Amino acid sequence: MPEGNMLIENMIVSPFMANCYLVTCPETKLCAVIDPGDNGKQILATLHERSWTAKYILLTHGHIDHIGAVAEIKGTTNAEIVLHKKDSIFIRTAKIQARLYGLKSPEKFKVDRYAVDGDHLTVGTLDFEVIETPGHSSGGVCYLAEESLFAGDTLFFDTIGQTDLPGGSYEQLINSIKTRLLVLPAETKVYPGHGPATTIGRERELNPFLR
Repeated sequence: MPEGNMLIENMIVSPFMANCYLVTCPETKLCAVIDPGDNGKQILATLHERSWTAKYILLTHGHIDHIGAVAEIKGTTNAEIVLHKKDSIFIRTAKIQARLYGLKSPEKFKVDRYAVDGDHLTVGTLDFEVIETPGHSSGGVCYLAEESLFAGDTLFFDTIGQTDLPGGSYEQLINSIKTRLLVLPAETKVYPGHGPATTIGRERELNPFLR
């Protein structure tokens, strides 16, 4: 799906129905794979069919439903894995997370680069800015590219991220959303970790958690 100067392919993966986004520069066909939670073979097949080259695997946080296929994609593409340092604990405990939810344990992987607030990651002509948004997890981040925000489990259509998991904080999440996300232009498209897309303007006006 064209969105400004980028192509966005949304793939729903894992039993948690998580959104994995393939965000591609149409000029160079370089791609950022955002939150590959499962279905690695399907993701890799799509990259191959489109002749897209994965440059980064961008993780909004470290929960199992967003990292399950990281190692498989890394092994085939050698894309650089990016995650906030505070969420690296979830990589070390991935087997425990999988066991709790009755899922297959994902393969181990190492983070190549830690996401830091204000960092910029270049994918062809696309620029992804890291925005730290702790609250759902202590190392939660969003990635802003042009007028598109890849929000992970921070902000959703009509709701906000869960805060009762390790590292979560309701007060911190609300602060992150209000001070880091709602200040963005109203037309900014929000692509969440689960469910349908929305906009900053809509959530600013209608989200019951943010009034």
